Amino acid sequence: MNFKKVKPQFSKQINPRVGLIVLSTDIMIEKDFFKVFGGKSIDLYINRIKNYNPVTAKNLNKMTKNITSVTKNILPGEKIDCVVYGCTSGTIVSGFKNIKKKINLAKPNALVTTPSVAALNALKKKKIKKISIVTPYTKNLNDDVVNFFKENNFIITSNTYFDIKSDVDIGKVDQDNLFKLLSNINHNKAEALFVSCTSLPVLNIIEKLEKKLKMVVLSSNQALIWETLEKINKNVSVRGFGSLFK
Repeated sequence: MNFKKVKPQFSKQINPRVGLIVLSTDIMIEKDFFKVFGGKSIDLYINRIKNYNPVTAKNLNKMTKNITSVTKNILPGEKIDCVVYGCTSGTIVSGFKNIKKKINLAKPNALVTTPSVAALNALKKKKIKKISIVTPYTKNLNDDVVNFFKENNFIITSNTYFDIKSDVDIGKVDQDNLFKLLSNINHNKAEALFVSCTSLPVLNIIEKLEKKLKMVVLSSNQALIWETLEKINKNVSVRGFGSLFK
């Protein structure tokens, strides 16, 4: 038998790399990213972070101690262009600067985005000031989300919450029933509806909701995906997921 050592040629073209940090109990966010990223020249790398039920401010803060190690294990030693922290209420409770600092300890040169900050930027892009907010959270966490938008100078015309304590249960919300529920809320002349939480199945019904409500509809995952694409200069030719992409 003959043995021969050969030298392979490595590819010089590298797609933008996105690192996605997903809560260990989230069953929706990866599906939504794949729906929009499909067919695009983007490499998506996912790692999961341990979270704790019930979903409370204390448990969301507890989760942040693992952010640096989870980020470090996304292609260790390799460059990541953008790291995405997939938790809306967690970023609001713990603070974006704190989350970004922990991520950049592992990936110093990576851009960072989160659902709450992405939602702010999406609302500013659409020049919206009056919003209706729907969350699946308990009252205390729901109020944290509402206050976050108030503190960022948005007018809250309406607020509805589901009072779900478990992140797993949030992911089990029926999509068709969610559409009916969101359609029948009195949004009180809001310019946009924002539906919080990366676990809720909202992305597929956004365009239908916009037609029904005749207003802009944003969700955590939609805004997060939009901002991620903006940061890596790939936000082109996205259709079917709401007016934010147009």
